[in-house]
Amino acid sequence: MKTRTIAALLLTLLTVTGCNGQSNKSVNKQTHNNNMNKSIVIFFSHAGDNYSVGNIEVGNTKIVADYISELTGADQFEIVTHKYDGMAYTPLIKLAQEEANAGELPPYEGQAPDLSQYDTVFIGGPVWWGTYPQVMFTLFKDINLDGKTVIPFTTHEGSGLANCVSDVKKAFPKANVTAGWSIYGHEVRTGKAKVEKWIKSVVK
Repeated sequence: MKTRTIAALLLTLLTVTGCNGQSNKSVNKQTHNNNMNKSIVIFFSHAGDNYSVGNIEVGNTKIVADYISELTGADQFEIVTHKYDGMAYTPLIKLAQEEANAGELPPYEGQAPDLSQYDTVFIGGPVWWGTYPQVMFTLFKDINLDGKTVIPFTTHEGSGLANCVSDVKKAFPKANVTAGWSIYGHEVRTGKAKVEKWIKSVVK
């Protein structure tokens, strides 16, 4: 009788312990997911003919955005326009210059994202004529980043950050816009370690 009682007690103890362990794992996983959902990467990336790297299937900025999401768990919103599809580099930069000079705001595909759940917003793109491509500014007019931490980044072939950080500050004067970060387009495919080092310096 005593043996059966002891065995029953041990079985009950193991069952309770197992349930508690499973419950803790669920809570930790949910907390992790909630934390990661507080950041998002908004970016424009141009595939096709690019300076220095030639004709590429995945744009340089897209690769950096994927690194950021992999390292932080951030969601993504890619700004998409088909206006530049299939264009060679020279006519593309000519068109980009015309858009910049005219202050044109080309339309993007789909709807602007709901950013109410996010605290941190990464914003990235290539540098075209001293700033982000004009289609990015189209989206900027459709989103509200008041009170959010905004982290600009660029891919480039010599322009660095250009005017991107100051232009983001102008677009979102009530956001906390941090110092930007840039990487050469021809380095991104082997530059995950550089992205990781940068992420560690800005994401606490």
